[in-house]
Amino acid sequence: MSTKIHQLCDGNGRPLVVLLGPGQGSDSRMFPHLLDALRVHRRGRGRPRTTPDAVLGDKAYSSRGHRALLRRRGITAVIAEPQDQKANRTRRGAKGGRPPAFDTQRYKNRNVVERSFNTFKQWRALATRYDKLALTYRAGALLRAVLIWLDALGDTP
Repeated sequence: MSTKIHQLCDGNGRPLVVLLGPGQGSDSRMFPHLLDALRVHRRGRGRPRTTPDAVLGDKAYSSRGHRALLRRRGITAVIAEPQDQKANRTRRGAKGGRPPAFDTQRYKNRNVVERSFNTFKQWRALATRYDKLALTYRAGALLRAVLIWLDALGDTP
């Protein structure tokens, strides 16, 4: 009965990847699974694109593991560093390392993700969570994602 919707969206708030996770689990654990599921097909021939230019995330995603994963894949991390991580790094002095690069102008666009979730929750079936099975709840989330894309593409009457 307890599940969370996790998603990756493009710069316009349209969902690219929608996954369900346990409701009591942390959002951070689903991050590698979201990146692995990302596939943006190209027009015509060619492999699908699997690496975005940048990932904008809140402070919950600011871990060494996530930053290393993004660095390995060649993705720019635009993730704020929490105060406790800053304090631990400065406490260690020179051994603490450099602060991660942070682009404040790009970070201002992080609200696109929050607005995307608000668009999802405009659908009563997702906001109230009446479905008993996670499978049917995920089907509703995917249907909502399709409707968002259809609205954006102008294919609806």
